[in-house]
Amino acid sequence: MSGSYKIVDESDWERARHCRIFRNCTEPMFCVTFEINITNFLEKIRKRKLSFTLAMVYAVCRCANSIENFRYRFLNGKVVLYDKINTSFTYLNKETELFKVVSVPLTDSLEEYVRLAEKTADEQREYFTAPPANNIFQCSAIPWVTYTHISHTNSGNKENSSPLFDWGKYYKNGDRILMPVSVQAHHSFVDGIHIGKFADCLQNFLNEF
Repeated sequence: MSGSYKIVDESDWERARHCRIFRNCTEPMFCVTFEINITNFLEKIRKRKLSFTLAMVYAVCRCANSIENFRYRFLNGKVVLYDKINTSFTYLNKETELFKVVSVPLTDSLEEYVRLAEKTADEQREYFTAPPANNIFQCSAIPWVTYTHISHTNSGNKENSSPLFDWGKYYKNGDRILMPVSVQAHHSFVDGIHIGKFADCLQNFLNEF
């Protein structure tokens, strides 16, 4: 899943200055947590007897793909823009309570994606099959806690610019079912406005599914 991309000409790229400033930060990633309303989506997913977690991976990655800033990466010292970003998610082995990292191409439909993701996860025996690809979104569900903040491990590689998406335990609030969602992104490419666009896109997708 290497993916196709174009190299960005930074000499006339309007974001070049912002990219350079944040690229040199000690910690260039930032994380935002917000709540979404999953009432409609959860009901529809249950009726179709689909995995909620894998359906969320699809929804999150489809929406993130629709926003150009989430598709920028560093590659061999250059800035590149991928045509499409695929998916990677953690999948728990309930017997060992250890997770494996599963990579799956993003397909056109949610149902097709969930079937492929389930098959791939079930057939994968290794916990880690390879270093993370550059053109993936990393997703993790944390269904045991409803959190208000989350942090991640830091490899020290300041040019690791793959966004991380997490979501926690959902809960009922009146007649709505709410769930925390977190986005961690590299500030060279993503600002608060892009997190806001992602949040709006995701909520609309879940409402209209």
